[in-house]
Amino acid sequence: MFSPGIKRSNFSSRKDRNLGQTVRVADSPITPLGDNRRSAFDTSIPNRPSTGTPAPWAPRLSVLARIPQANKNEKGDEIDPIKPVFVGEFPQAVHDEHGSFLQQHAPGGAFISGGMDKHTSLSWIICGSKLFIWSFLSSTASKKCIVLELPSNILENGDIKGDSCHHARWLLTVINWDSPSRGTNKVAQHCSSAGIVMCNRTTRAILYWPDIYRDAGRIPVTSCASSDELSSNSSPIDGKITPDRQQQRSKHGSGSDGLISFNSLIASAIPNTGHACIALATSCRGELWQFHCSPTGVSRNKVYQDIKSSTSQGSNSSQHGESRGYPKSLIWRFPYSSFEEEPERQFFLLTDHEIHCLSIKLCADFTMSKLWSHEIVGTDGDLGIQKNLAGQKQIWPLDIQVDDHGKVITVLVATFCKDRISSSSYTQYSLLTMQYKSGAEEHERVLEKKAPIQVIIPKARVEDENFLFSMRLRVGGKPSGSAIILSGDGTATVSYYRNSTWLYQFDLPYDAGKVLDASVLPPTDDGEDGAWVVLTEKAGIWAIPEKAIVLGGVEPPERSLSRKGSSNERSGQEERRNLMFEGNFAPRRASSDALDAGDRQQTIVRGFPRRTVQDEESEALLSIFFHEFLLSGKVDGVMEKLKSSGAFERDGEVNIFARTSRSIVDTLAKHWTTTRGAEILAMAVVSTQLIDKQHKHESFLQFLALSKCHEELCSGPRHSLQIILEHGEKLAAMIQLRELQSMISQNRSTIAVSQSLSPDNQISGALWDFIQLVGERARRNTVLLMDRDNAEVFYSKVSELEQVFYCLEKQLEYIISIEQPLVVQIQRACELSNACVTIVRTAMHYKVKHHLWYPPPEGLTLWYCQPIVRNGLWSIASFMLHLSKEASRFGTSSNSELYGHLEALAEALLEASSGAITAKMECGEEHKGLLDEYCSRRETLLDSLYQQVKGFVEAGYKDINVGSEEQKEENLRKLSSNLLSIAKRHEGYQTIWDICCDLNDSVLLRDLMHESMGPRGGFSYFVFKQLYKKKQFSKLLRLGEEFHEELSIFLKHHRDLLWLHEIFLNQFSSASETLHDVALCQDDDSILTEEDEMDAGHENPQPTLADRRWLLNLSKIAALAGIKDADSEIKVKRIEADLKILKLQEKIMKVLPTDETKQSIDKQLLRPEELIELCVKSGDRELALQVFDVFAWTSSTFRRNHRNLLEMCWKNAADQDHWEQLYQASITEGWSDEETLQHLRQTLLFQASNRCYGPRAETIEDGFDKVLPLRQENPEVPDLTDTGTSVEAILMHHRDFTYAGKLMLTAVMLGSQQDDVKVEQESPSPTGVIDFDASD
Repeated sequence: MFSPGIKRSNFSSRKDRNLGQTVRVADSPITPLGDNRRSAFDTSIPNRPSTGTPAPWAPRLSVLARIPQANKNEKGDEIDPIKPVFVGEFPQAVHDEHGSFLQQHAPGGAFISGGMDKHTSLSWIICGSKLFIWSFLSSTASKKCIVLELPSNILENGDIKGDSCHHARWLLTVINWDSPSRGTNKVAQHCSSAGIVMCNRTTRAILYWPDIYRDAGRIPVTSCASSDELSSNSSPIDGKITPDRQQQRSKHGSGSDGLISFNSLIASAIPNTGHACIALATSCRGELWQFHCSPTGVSRNKVYQDIKSSTSQGSNSSQHGESRGYPKSLIWRFPYSSFEEEPERQFFLLTDHEIHCLSIKLCADFTMSKLWSHEIVGTDGDLGIQKNLAGQKQIWPLDIQVDDHGKVITVLVATFCKDRISSSSYTQYSLLTMQYKSGAEEHERVLEKKAPIQVIIPKARVEDENFLFSMRLRVGGKPSGSAIILSGDGTATVSYYRNSTWLYQFDLPYDAGKVLDASVLPPTDDGEDGAWVVLTEKAGIWAIPEKAIVLGGVEPPERSLSRKGSSNERSGQEERRNLMFEGNFAPRRASSDALDAGDRQQTIVRGFPRRTVQDEESEALLSIFFHEFLLSGKVDGVMEKLKSSGAFERDGEVNIFARTSRSIVDTLAKHWTTTRGAEILAMAVVSTQLIDKQHKHESFLQFLALSKCHEELCSGPRHSLQIILEHGEKLAAMIQLRELQSMISQNRSTIAVSQSLSPDNQISGALWDFIQLVGERARRNTVLLMDRDNAEVFYSKVSELEQVFYCLEKQLEYIISIEQPLVVQIQRACELSNACVTIVRTAMHYKVKHHLWYPPPEGLTLWYCQPIVRNGLWSIASFMLHLSKEASRFGTSSNSELYGHLEALAEALLEASSGAITAKMECGEEHKGLLDEYCSRRETLLDSLYQQVKGFVEAGYKDINVGSEEQKEENLRKLSSNLLSIAKRHEGYQTIWDICCDLNDSVLLRDLMHESMGPRGGFSYFVFKQLYKKKQFSKLLRLGEEFHEELSIFLKHHRDLLWLHEIFLNQFSSASETLHDVALCQDDDSILTEEDEMDAGHENPQPTLADRRWLLNLSKIAALAGIKDADSEIKVKRIEADLKILKLQEKIMKVLPTDETKQSIDKQLLRPEELIELCVKSGDRELALQVFDVFAWTSSTFRRNHRNLLEMCWKNAADQDHWEQLYQASITEGWSDEETLQHLRQTLLFQASNRCYGPRAETIEDGFDKVLPLRQENPEVPDLTDTGTSVEAILMHHRDFTYAGKLMLTAVMLGSQQDDVKVEQESPSPTGVIDFDASD
């Protein structure tokens, strides 16, 4: 295609690609001459492209990818950061056929076509008469290739020997019968059932393989176009054949680029029809063809006769004549659509000026409908590309791609222009990005620009349409938002946006042939696609790391018409130097996704903390010192020199000591290869390599100790020292895991020999499959390791051992399928569980053994206590819990084995969780969520394990059918001993309680209560709670004889029983207070806390009024039994007052009419203010007087806070007598003083005054006069505005005061002075005696 300037390192020199091109046109563009456009003066090697990877003119040398260059130094330049990375070679079958094919053809006459399918990760190559298909994700050791024979009659009709362009003959698409959805786990995805649809672009022949993974499905179903179909499409669109066209057709071949060729092919499975699919293809004449493919045959149908294409985009259409080759591209809108759930699919169709969206129903008649169309080439630049601009001659939309979510559409566009100043012609390449409008209404435009048009090459060589239409676009790789452009001359160029457009050209320094296709590695976990991968003609598959694109990219030549690189590019050595100083890791994300419509934002690059020059120098110095220590054992002055270099200034992963430790444990073995197959891992070389790493790591620890760097790390960057020792833990765990895998392989080999199984089954197993899976994920995340075997990567990446548990959480369903028999599932789950337990236990054992090396643990979380490890352990544990339930239902013989592994796994998981909680608490961080997780998982695991133990005991008891209950209990005691030990360590009180209850062992229960003293009393508190819940109060209180303090703590939250324990302890005063509080507790003052009520599982019943009176009487007795002092007398008076208030409420209940109000408060203890209001509202004369008793029996604080209520009671008391009648009687009858006193004694004002202010008035605390005096302070000057400063002021506002005021005041004053007033018997005095009648 086009050739941007390439950043070349000084060691990657090679011959000039333009050898022999001595004659150039004055305005030679930067795009190279294609094979079919070579100058007559060109004397270079035939068919060798002038850019990109060289053509196949020399033997295959892909092995050169592994050979270091001569000038690579020992510092670490062995990997050029801007170069592609070798992923894998072709399968051996492809090599053999390729060599034979090259021998049968003259140099330059052998053309190979191939491609890659992103969604199934399959790559394919057509070589000769065979189609080779394999997964480009597979490592070389496990690469399996499917070989399909192309029918000879199809090949003869197609005449592939005359093909002049590797892509021009065949179109191929893959149908995944596994129906991957958007939520499919991409790491575990391996296509297991797929069909192939192939179409010959020229002859329109269709080949269909129903299922390439089945022998029966490898026989192709063929369909050839009829002669009428071919003859009707052999003429041009306008029906005329001009001499120029005849010359052009003879130049390019009669068919390969003619008007009848197909441009694009897509296919989709048809739901519920077996291996049947529907394929769609577009032709250059504007036709849309539909092919119904099934194992029984292929039917063809022309859906559209003519999809209109605009041929007048400008005043001068094109120097090439009419626009042809449209519609250009087809693509499904949702590539990952599940055909089983969506019987209708949408697809996009690209014409010369529009994007069409159509829908096809995947049912019987395959109805197709057009949903919308959007003009991308028109007069409105806001909708796409504006045409008819100055110098613009022709616009070609070349290819279209859509993201996995079906929302963002990218179009590759070429524009033919003419410079008005120099009159030179050139082609401009650009990318148009469109997206669906949010909230678009019906009949509105559904697309909008996501960003301005991104110009890739401002000025490039003018190409003919055949070359332009060979270009293909791919989107989705890293850096995020990047795209790769492929052209027919074998070049691949990556375009991405970083403040401006940058280009990176895929380029190898040796014979690799042309680039056949490109794809991306599937996403792993974060949802982002992986790195770009390209399929070469000769050198296998290569990956382009994100770092290579970011550092090796150059800005496009701005207005250059020469073959020279961009004036903006810098040297690759400068970029690598900056890389070393700015950061040691590739950016995690260089995104152009954050682009609003019409605006581009600055790229956000996230990565690890940057490393400085000082870090590099310190690390180099440490490497030298450690190397000298290994040779001589000397460490003189090492610590001082490292300290002066700043080696101890940084903590964590970036610390140079931690980095050196990681490099030791993560070293890749140079003698490990990927050409010997998986059996290499069954040899001792793996274990030997791990042991060598362990020895070197121990030497590194000795180096730290002898040089006193260990002391400095302990007192300074503790986290770095922790990481170093964790590397030792992981390495020891990896060694044990390797031994476990070796033992499993030996056992399977023994079984395989006895059962005559295949060699593959001898090494396969759950752990082996899991190792492959984890290694596969590591390979995809680090493209530099893509050429290594999965198991080799797994055993080498020791520092990333946590990924084992991450994959357990995310990919367990791939290792253990629910479709497998239950026995197989149990066996595989136990194998994985054993591996996890081995890892955690080995790490713990290493820590115990090397405990003196560890820094102070405060605030440091161990690696196996991290969430990634805990979640992985819980994933396999929860799956095993499910298996245990299934096994108990079917009575599987593997129950005992499953239980043993689950018990060990539960212990490891609980240890990890408790360690995480400890670290959180030491840091003072919030840990409630972590504690809840720990408790929930603990209860689930321990309860399930104990239920299994009980099941074993019951099963054994039934089998022997003899024996006593004692034998049964003994078996239970024996089988539950380990579980009891785990429960004791992790406060699994429910399990401990169940075991003690089932054993009926009170001695064991008491011993455990003494041993376990956790939060809130430990196990003893839990036992008390269980007894309380079961209402076994006598047993609960008996335990208080042995656990005094523990029971007191528990009963503080259960006050209804606390007084009994206090009486037992002879704490009578405390018991009196407790009884008093319980008796007066309100509805919102729960005797139980909310947590206790939840644990008890029932509501706490509220005591009735009779119960409360009984409790108050007990409280008085306890107070009288206690120590006699002033405080005890006050307490007794307070209790007596509350008894009187309670008795008043009982009396009110008898007076009140039966209604909803009475029913709602019948069993409810009323507050004093509520009681007073009820008395006032009742209108009863007796209750109107007794409200003053309530005020007297409360406190001075209550009277002061409710003064308004007291004033209301005085007003109510005044209203109880007819003062107007009394006044008239006193005037009429002429009462004497004795008669007046006699009549006033009967008034309520007199009685209330005597109760509150009389000589014998008794109150709790201060008297009424402190709150509401009887008379005004200045009676000579009455204040009529004063409504509540005294009783007199209140009465002055009474309606009868104007004529009966004197009588009212006389009644009040006489009442306060008389001490022989006889009140009614129903009105109790504060010093009344408690009545203990039977009704109480």
